[in-house]
Amino acid sequence: MLGLALQALGQPDNSLQATRQAAQLMPSDWEAHFNLACGLHRQERLVEAVDSYVRTLELKPDHADAYNNLGNALKLMGHLEEAEVCCRQATVLRPEMANAHINLGNVLQAQGKLQQAEACYLDALRHRPDWAEAYNNLAINLQDQGRVDEAQACFRKTLALQPDWAAAHSNLLYCLSHDVTVEAQQLFAAHQDFAVRFETPLRAGWSPHDNLKAPDRQLRIGFVSGDLCDHAVAAFLEPLLQQLSQTGSLSLHAYYNHIVEDAMTQRLRRSFAQWHAVPRLSDAELADKIRADQIDILIDLSGHTARNRLLTFARKPAPVQVSWIGYPGTTGLQSMDYYLCDRYWMPQGELDWQFTEKPAYLPAAAIFQPAAQSPAIQALPALTNGYITFGSFNRPNKLNASVLALWSMLLRSTPEARLLLGGIPPDRQETLRQSFAQEGIAPNRLAFSARVDLLDYLALHHQVDICLDTYPYSGGTTTNHAAWMGVPTLTLAGETPASRSAAAEMNQLNLQGFIAAGIEDFVSKGQYWHGHVQELALIRRGMRERFEATVRGRPELFAASLEASLRTMWQRWCAGQPVAPIDLPA
Repeated sequence: MLGLALQALGQPDNSLQATRQAAQLMPSDWEAHFNLACGLHRQERLVEAVDSYVRTLELKPDHADAYNNLGNALKLMGHLEEAEVCCRQATVLRPEMANAHINLGNVLQAQGKLQQAEACYLDALRHRPDWAEAYNNLAINLQDQGRVDEAQACFRKTLALQPDWAAAHSNLLYCLSHDVTVEAQQLFAAHQDFAVRFETPLRAGWSPHDNLKAPDRQLRIGFVSGDLCDHAVAAFLEPLLQQLSQTGSLSLHAYYNHIVEDAMTQRLRRSFAQWHAVPRLSDAELADKIRADQIDILIDLSGHTARNRLLTFARKPAPVQVSWIGYPGTTGLQSMDYYLCDRYWMPQGELDWQFTEKPAYLPAAAIFQPAAQSPAIQALPALTNGYITFGSFNRPNKLNASVLALWSMLLRSTPEARLLLGGIPPDRQETLRQSFAQEGIAPNRLAFSARVDLLDYLALHHQVDICLDTYPYSGGTTTNHAAWMGVPTLTLAGETPASRSAAAEMNQLNLQGFIAAGIEDFVSKGQYWHGHVQELALIRRGMRERFEATVRGRPELFAASLEASLRTMWQRWCAGQPVAPIDLPA
C-alpha cells in the first residue's frame, strides 16, 4: 500500500523500493509481485518486469491483467510470438477486457497480420465503444491496409472523442499526405489547423532566450528524435554526425524519445557530446530541460511521425528551431524557423508556400549511407529474362487504390512485363492480387516477398529492372537503396512535398527520363524504358558512380554545407534579423 501511495504522489523510485520490499517480505503473495512488476514496467525495466509478471502468474495462473501486461512488455522487447500467446490468454480469461484486445491487436499489427489485428481492434470497440485509443489504432491498421478513406474516418472519430490528443492529430496529417484526393492547399491548411489548436495556446508562455549572442562561438546543436536506432533516419544521419562531431565549432546534444536501444543507437551515441533519454519527460519538462541546457539550435527529426515532440518545439525552448528529414512536409508551427531542403526537391518558389518554415537550401536534402556489406550490382535481369521486371519496396501503406490503378495502366501497356512487390505482409499479398485482378492483371505477372533482412532486401534488386514509385507519398529510403543497387525509379512528381522525394533524387542523378509530369507521361516513360533495355543496362552499370559523384555520396561536403547554414541561422538571430530563406553557395 505504501508503494501504491508513493506512486500516486509522483514518487516512482520510492514506490518501486517499497513494492520491492513487499515482494521480498511476502514471496508467496501474487499481488506484491504484480505491483512490483507494474512499477518496473512503468520505469521501462522490462527484463525485471517480465520476471515479476512470470512470478505473479506462477502464484496466480488466472490473472488476466498479468498476462496482458506481460504481453505488452514482451512486445516492447521485440518478442512478438511470446507476446501474442500472452495477450491471447488474457482475452480468454477476460473476454470483456478491451485493453487485452487492443494489446493483442498491436502485437498482430507488428507481425504484419493486419486483418487479424483489425478484428482485435473491433473487438476492443465492441466492449468499449467510446475508446479513442482503439479508434486511433484501428485507423493506423486501415492505413497500413491501404484503406485511406476509412483510416481518415477513424482518425476523425478519435479526435472527436479526444480533441486534444496531439499524436492522433499528427497521425491524421500523416494519413492525409497519403491521400491522392487531398489537394496541396487542403493539406497545408490541415497542418496550420494543428498549430492553431496546439501551438497558439502556448505562445503566451514564450519567453526571451538568454543564450550568449556571440556569432562565431561554439554552438550547442540539439537533435530531437525517436528514431536514433535501427530506423531509416539513421542511414541518413550517421555519416553526417560522424563529420559534425569532428568539428570544434559545434557541440552535439541528443534528446532521444524512445526506449529501444540497439547497435545503431550505440554507434550514434559516440557522435554526441551529451545524450539524453527523454521518453518519460512531458513536453513541458523536455522544453524546460532544453532551455536549461542552453541549446542554440534545436533540430526536429520527426515532423508528424511517431514519437515526435512537436509540442516541445511549440514552447520555443531554443532561439533557432529547424525541421528536417523525418517528414516530407511542414510541421505547421510558427515556432519552427527553418526546413532543410534542396532545389532538386523544392525548386525556389514552387513549394515554399506549403511551409510555415523558411527553406534552408543545401546541395542535397540529405546524404545516404549504403550498407557496408551491400551486394555488387549485377547485370540487368531483362537481358536474360527477355522482359522487364518492375518492382517496388515501398511501405505497404503507400499502396493505395490510385497507385495500383496507375501501375496497372503501365502493366497493361507492357503485356510482357512483370511486377515484384517487396516487404508485403502475407495477408496483404492476397488482397493485392485481388486488386490487380480487378484491373486486369493476371496473378502470374505478380511476385511478392515478405519483409526480409537488409542484405536479402538489397539482393532482391537483382531481380528488378526499374522501380515504380508510389503516389502521392513518394519513396525516400527505398529510392536511395534502389539507386545504390543500380535500379532507377520511375516516379510521378506531384504538387506536394511528399510526392517529390524520388523525383529529387532522379534529378540529382541526372536521370530526368524517369520523372513523369502526369499519368500519361508515367505510362509513356515506362513504355520507353521497356523498349530500351540496352540503355537501361548502361545506366545500371554506372549507377554507383553517378551516386558517388553527387553530394549524397560525399558526407564531408554535405556536413560543411550544413554547418555553414546553421552558422548563418545563428548569426541572423544574434543580429536580430528576421527568419528568411538561406541559400549559400555549394
